[in-house]
Amino acid sequence: MYTSANLGFPRIGKNRELKFALEKYWRGELPITDLLDTAGSIREANWRFQRETGIKTIPAGDFSFYDHVLDHTFMFGAIPPRFKELDFSHPQDLYFSMARGYQESGSQPIPAMEMTKWFNTNYHYIVPEIDVHTAFSLHPQKLMDEIEQASSMNIQVRPVILGPVTYLALAKSSQKSFDPLSRIDDLLPVYAQLFSKLIDAGIPWIQLDEPVLSTDLTPPGHTTYLKMFNALGALTARPKIMLTAYFADLSLNSSLIQQSPFEGLHVDLTQTSDPQTFCAQLGQIEALSLGILNGRNIWREDMARAIAMVQSIASRSQAQTIQLSPSCSLLHLPYDVEREDGIDPEVRSWMAFAQQKLHILAALEKALDANETDSGFIRANQSIIASRRASRFVNADLQLPALSDIDQGQINRQSAYPERRKQQDAALHLPLFPTTTIGSFPQTPAVRKARADANKGTLSPEEYEAFLKEEIKRTVDFQEQIGIDMLVHGEFERNDMVQYFGEKLSGFAFSKFGWVQSYGSRYVRPPIIFGDVSRPHAMTVAWTAYAQSLTKKPMKGMLTGPVTIMLWSFIRDDQPLAETCKQIAYAIRQEVADLEAAGTKAIQIDEPALREGLPIQRKGWDDYLDWAVKCFRIAASGVQDRTQIHTHMCYAEFNDIIDAIIALDADVISVEASRSKMELLDAFKEKAYPNEIGPGVYDIHSPTIPTQTEIEDLLNKALTVIPKERLWVNPDCGLKTRRWEEVEPALQNMVTAAKALRTQHE
Repeated sequence: MYTSANLGFPRIGKNRELKFALEKYWRGELPITDLLDTAGSIREANWRFQRETGIKTIPAGDFSFYDHVLDHTFMFGAIPPRFKELDFSHPQDLYFSMARGYQESGSQPIPAMEMTKWFNTNYHYIVPEIDVHTAFSLHPQKLMDEIEQASSMNIQVRPVILGPVTYLALAKSSQKSFDPLSRIDDLLPVYAQLFSKLIDAGIPWIQLDEPVLSTDLTPPGHTTYLKMFNALGALTARPKIMLTAYFADLSLNSSLIQQSPFEGLHVDLTQTSDPQTFCAQLGQIEALSLGILNGRNIWREDMARAIAMVQSIASRSQAQTIQLSPSCSLLHLPYDVEREDGIDPEVRSWMAFAQQKLHILAALEKALDANETDSGFIRANQSIIASRRASRFVNADLQLPALSDIDQGQINRQSAYPERRKQQDAALHLPLFPTTTIGSFPQTPAVRKARADANKGTLSPEEYEAFLKEEIKRTVDFQEQIGIDMLVHGEFERNDMVQYFGEKLSGFAFSKFGWVQSYGSRYVRPPIIFGDVSRPHAMTVAWTAYAQSLTKKPMKGMLTGPVTIMLWSFIRDDQPLAETCKQIAYAIRQEVADLEAAGTKAIQIDEPALREGLPIQRKGWDDYLDWAVKCFRIAASGVQDRTQIHTHMCYAEFNDIIDAIIALDADVISVEASRSKMELLDAFKEKAYPNEIGPGVYDIHSPTIPTQTEIEDLLNKALTVIPKERLWVNPDCGLKTRRWEEVEPALQNMVTAAKALRTQHE
């Protein structure tokens, strides 16, 4: 009755092989054949591990060179018109140009497709561009090649395919009144063609990912699902379908799901409030997939509790087969915790990365099949759970007030923005359209080597400090030379905007090999919050003070906000998120106070993850936004009116959180806006943001260099929404991933554009 199934596996390679191959290929240092070979080796290793672990259903199509949504855009032939005239010797280059943009020497850049967060995760997907003229056609070579590769290893795979409703729901159109969902009737025949090819290839089952099915569906969304059910359910030549949704409670749309004609359904048990009742209501179904292990967090689950839940569901379900699986793809986890010898063994024993999750899954299948509820596996697991609850590492007794009891003086600035603005103008002396950057400057190979050498001890602390000071001085001199108005120190001492702070706070652990994909070849190692969080000592003050000593212009102190530090970490799951976030907020508040005391006149507290943390379903929004805003204000509000507080946010649908953004009460907010051609500012147009805004005018996720004219055009669009007195000029995000030869001309063009605009409006 029980079997194991995986929904997706990390695709970057255990040693980040994909990252290094991609970046060499983009630099022209690796032939396409070697890149394809690297990809094939990663897939082969992933499949072999899953088979040897004992997983019965193994996915294919979960591998991607850049992004799985972009893979489907490519497979469906939905190429935006601006890329169709490009002539490449290999189709992979067209794919990469869509993700990264394209620019031939001396020509105008072709902008990349927009990028935004995959639901409430820190993974970014490439947004499909669908309008009335999009012509869909099937190009399944990548998927079919992967199936053939698995077949050569004698592995029967279950292809992972993004469902048509979710694909269209995630798309956008250049025509504001056009709903991409209206193209469902044109897209469904392409799915039918794909399914026919899969049948011909001997594929018995597919995994059809429809995470939008977990969200608050609009009436058009509900209707579109019924169309999809009717059309794909009636096909005579198709594999059996495991309809897969995750990240939220499926029972919200239970009446719709009960109309599904498909043979299987996956339920994310980590999010479902009453899974026994929900699963019992499904009626007869061939296969019920139970997402019993959290695919987004690294803690070992209580297996006695998991077994009891599965048995309870099975006793009430009419499913012929119960599949045991992670809650979602393991894309969001690192590979192997056993490599992490730098983590305290007791703390490490509480963790399970992707490989451990699948070992647990296989053991869970065996225990349930044999009805062994008191096996050695279960007893060992219970010992681990008890160890964590009682550990001295976890509880620090910080004695912080409850969020509901916090004094208003700790979450409010002394005065409202108009009064603060007067004092800040007097302190900062900034021109109209002030220019700045978001914080980081290029982390060159020399910077990374120096950090590695310092960590290994081959570079002394004194030598490393001297190196960093030289990099900071070079960056300050460059900014002054081109005329940037508010400077940053470049963040060369920081490995990552979250990890750097986590390493200086208590309650965090860190992996050496715990890389997960953020987008493309950009990988991060999320810190691990396992205990109470506090700040033992200052974290950034010395570097900021040094940078300020090099210039008379204002130098921003650069901090990461409490919501982002928490959400971009693997979060402890033994207390409410709000409690963990509050602890981090008080730690950041102390750092803000020390920066101000050291003479810092402007402090940026980045919260790019604020929208990302919004629950998938609206019923959880008010509670989340209430405590998230409070935590930011705890961190930011302990300063004098003359100190200017900045924040920054990444690509997101700001319409959903505009009231919360206003409630943050930051003096200046910068947002990523260049890829959307300032369309993201519509949220600020419909509900005017009362303070200052810096919409990004330079897409740092692309190697293309914006011209002065392009930047001026974007700024003029921004001026239709933002009054000139409150408009800042800045890139979309930090410049860490770019090269100096790209950054220097881009920022020079940005400053020149701002000066030209200044001349027109002063």
